Amino acid sequence: MGLGKKLLIGRCARAFVSNRSRRWLCSGAAGLQRGESTAVNPPEIPAFDYQPKPYSGPSADEVLRKRQRFLGPSLFYYYKKPLNIVEGKMQYLFDENGRRYLDAFAGIVTVSCGHCHPDVLDAIVEQSKLLQHATTIYLHHAIADFAEALASKMPGNLKVVYFVNSGTEANELAMLMARLYTGNLNMIALRNAYHGGSSNTIALTALHTWKYPIPQGEIHHVLNPNPYRGVFGSDAKRYAEDVQDHIEHGTSGKVGGFIAETIQGVGGAVELAPGYLKMVYDIVHNAGGVCIADEVQTGFGRTGSHYWGFETQGVIPDIVTMAKGIGNGLPLGAVVTTPEIASVMSQKIQFNTFGGNPVCSAGGLAVLNVIDKEKRQQHCAEVGSHMIERLRDLQQKHDIIGDVRGRGLMVGVELVSDRKQKTPAKAETAVLFETLRELGVLVGKGGLHGNVFRIKPPMCFTKEDGDFLVDALDYAISKL
Repeated sequence: MGLGKKLLIGRCARAFVSNRSRRWLCSGAAGLQRGESTAVNPPEIPAFDYQPKPYSGPSADEVLRKRQRFLGPSLFYYYKKPLNIVEGKMQYLFDENGRRYLDAFAGIVTVSCGHCHPDVLDAIVEQSKLLQHATTIYLHHAIADFAEALASKMPGNLKVVYFVNSGTEANELAMLMARLYTGNLNMIALRNAYHGGSSNTIALTALHTWKYPIPQGEIHHVLNPNPYRGVFGSDAKRYAEDVQDHIEHGTSGKVGGFIAETIQGVGGAVELAPGYLKMVYDIVHNAGGVCIADEVQTGFGRTGSHYWGFETQGVIPDIVTMAKGIGNGLPLGAVVTTPEIASVMSQKIQFNTFGGNPVCSAGGLAVLNVIDKEKRQQHCAEVGSHMIERLRDLQQKHDIIGDVRGRGLMVGVELVSDRKQKTPAKAETAVLFETLRELGVLVGKGGLHGNVFRIKPPMCFTKEDGDFLVDALDYAISKL
């Protein structure tokens, strides 16, 4: 070996990008094979100025025993040894031993502003001291203020708001609206979609591997316009033609409504083929139907480029449903529609006992204010772009990463054992999932084959957090 090459390798062996990432500057200089790790030690979780309160409650084993005895057996939990999470602060969670974890999945669950954001907490506590519940048969300013603020965020004539308790309820109500307004029971949904856990919303979900195989009634499932795995790749026109074919031959030319997530969440952070919704909305409107955008996971600036996910496709739906991040953890959902569609609901009594209660309304309004005050949409764009770029660099290093996709802080990383065949790396995903937890990173899993890491952290997630996540994934893959 020449002296120059020896010196080069020596310099590379000593040089780190940072103390946190510990990625070698010259990963290939020593003749390493593609995908082989250059990391020496696992990455360190970023510093965070917060000390969790001492925990004296029941242990994880005790909680698990009680849960198995008294809760429904259909409930599942992550990890071979489930975590006993006892406290949260912004983008971090703490277990019973005080260990801190980067929560890169809470945004899918509920959190938009961050765990226990002080502004949201203050609004909830102050309202709780005054009045916890008042039905909508009485007046209260909180629900009216929240509805006004939410309507101001909507484009076009989407100005009438209905408050409910969850995303499932929101999609149930949206389906009812569509059917009453059009007089047609036929609904169209995408394969690989997820819209809730009730009998009607389960019927919108074509995959019985996720939900119970109940009778689906007037529900028609069309091809999933998945650019990575879809039969037509990114050709939106071919997928739209499938919708047209279903309407012409499956619904006798008429349809009540079409519903779709803009980026499929449970389905594996799948962003629909570009231009798809615009074509399909035209087809559905021509068939007398209305179009529903499920924004339960994509709304409130999370995509970075737009406030609502449907805006990334250049469309304005007739009905929009939302939940999860809308309340930062509160049981809260909403449906927003046009005055014309809303008028059909006034023909009968439409009532929700807890929808829009003062506490949830005060908390929801605080969430909207925090998102604006802290410029969270712009933050999601900047941090998300940085993390996605780093993940795509990692994809070039590790063949197991088949696809990196998403927008802002809604990201999917699909793992495959064969890139050409796109063979799902199910076993490897399970191993990496556990390893990431051991390293202090909590992500979600999804996709038809359970081989997609779903990354949707609280919107206060930083570039430093993104670097830690990517470095942890790099280290974990290197140890497979």
